[in-house]
Amino acid sequence: MNPPRPFEPLEQHAFQSLQHAAYLKGLLRPFKGKGSLESWANDCFDLRDDLVLLAQRRVLPQAHRPPLNLLPAQLAQQSTGAGTTFLRWRNPDRSAMGVALWEAMIASPDTPPSLIPDLLALEEQRIVLNMQISLLHSIARQAQACAGKMQRAHDAAARRGVARQQPHPSPRGAGR
Repeated sequence: MNPPRPFEPLEQHAFQSLQHAAYLKGLLRPFKGKGSLESWANDCFDLRDDLVLLAQRRVLPQAHRPPLNLLPAQLAQQSTGAGTTFLRWRNPDRSAMGVALWEAMIASPDTPPSLIPDLLALEEQRIVLNMQISLLHSIARQAQACAGKMQRAHDAAARRGVARQQPHPSPRGAGR
């Protein structure tokens, strides 16, 4: 039997507890007003936060145990001013950060060759999680901005005494 690897990437089952289908279904549908956009934005923010928790609970603990925690670059979380969290490489004294640290660690003859596959898997996981977190954050912010624009449009129409009308039935549905 092979000994356990220092890093085991997340598999599909790790994501199944997340409501990952909710935001995709929400994207391609008619939004009926500010409230539905705000609700969808909140769903995206919640899903983003769930991904951050998944990284904190499943990825970072593996990166922080031997032998990976003995290397010159460590995986850490970094909160941003925009209100989200990403995974970043940094050195133990926190004086440098970024993927260049990972690249230098991979190139270094001091890094045991047996750890290279795990470090590559860890970097791939970091890249994908950061992309997923970033996309959800961006989608949520766009939905919030749209909700504000929709409210502004409704306010302008209301100032003219026009209320939102119910949509007309689709002519494609007639006669079916």
